[in-house]
This record gives sequence, structure tokens and C-alpha cells, in this order.
Amino acid sequence: MLSGKQKSYLRGIAQTDKAIFQIGKDSLSDNLFTTVDNALRTRELIKISVLKTAPDDTKELAFDLARKTDSEIVQIIGRTIILYRKAKEPKILLP
Repeated sequence: MLSGKQKSYLRGIAQTDKAIFQIGKDSLSDNLFTTVDNALRTRELIKISVLKTAPDDTKELAFDLARKTDSEIVQIIGRTIILYRKAKEPKILLP
């Protein structure tokens, strides 16, 4: 579980990153879960954009993604989701 200070730190890092995934009308698929899981393994921190065509609520999508990929939600702001999962050999050193 991330502390408030850690989430704040991760939000600061993610602020300059662009979303590397988009969720659209197809919503969540097994392929998306696999791709997000692989991205978390290599990057630890990822940003996902939810398009207006997505049929589901952004919060629901974030919780489903976090649960299926064993990651933590750093922030949900508008239609953007930021997820974090600590790697076996962490690249991001949390405060």
C-alpha cells in the first residue's frame, strides 16, 4: 500500500509522461491486461488514457486493471489513470 507521500512523488514523475495506452470502445480485453502487465514489469509506472468511446466508468476500469495486474492506483484524474507496481529490481526509489 502506497502512502500519500509516495503517491505524490509518483504523480510528480507521471506528470511529464504521456499515456502509453488508450482504452476505447472495446473496453478491457485479455490482450490489454497482458500488455499493461508487461508494461508495468518494465516501467513500474504507467499512464493510461480512457477515450470518450469507452463504455465503462473510468474508476471501474482503473479498479479492474489494478486488480487484474496486481498494481496500485496512484491517481485517477479526469479520463487518465496512473498505475504503479514495484518491480523485483525497482527503478523508481520511493521516499
